[in-house]
Amino acid sequence: MVSRRIRAVAGAFALAAMALVPVAPAAAQAAGGQPSARQKVIFHVADADPAKWTVAFNNVFNVRKDLGPANVDIEVVAINAGIGMLKLDSTESSRIAEAIKAGVNVVACENSMRGQKVSREDLLPGIGYVPAGVVELMQRQREGYAYIRP
Repeated sequence: MVSRRIRAVAGAFALAAMALVPVAPAAAQAAGGQPSARQKVIFHVADADPAKWTVAFNNVFNVRKDLGPANVDIEVVAINAGIGMLKLDSTESSRIAEAIKAGVNVVACENSMRGQKVSREDLLPGIGYVPAGVVELMQRQREGYAYIRP
C-alpha cells in the first residue's frame, strides 16, 4: 500500500518535472545544443491578384521572422499571370523589392515571360530567372523545400 503511494507520488513528480522543461521555439536547437537544420521553403504564385501577393509576402516575412533570416532559405516562384506582378510598375513592386533586398530569392518563369511577351527589362532588378517555373518547383521539392501556394 505504501509502495503504491510512493510510486504515485514519484510519478506525479516526474510529470511535474516534465512540464517544467522549456518548449523549444520553431527555430529551435536540436539535441546537444546545436542549431536545427536550415529550413527551406518555396512559394508558388501564379496569380496577378494583389491580394494573393500580399498573402504570399506576409507569409514570407512571417517565416523569416519566426525562424530567423539566418535559419531559412526562401524562394518565391512566379508563373503564368503572376509574372505581371514582378514588373517595375506593379502594385506590389515595393514589397517584392523589399523581399529581394532581405535575401528572398524571387524568380520568374521564362516560359511564362515568353508567353506574355515580357522581357527582363520589364521586371524589377534582382529578380532571378528559371527556364520553367513548374520544373523549378519540382526540383526544389526534391531538395527538401516545403511547398506553399497561398
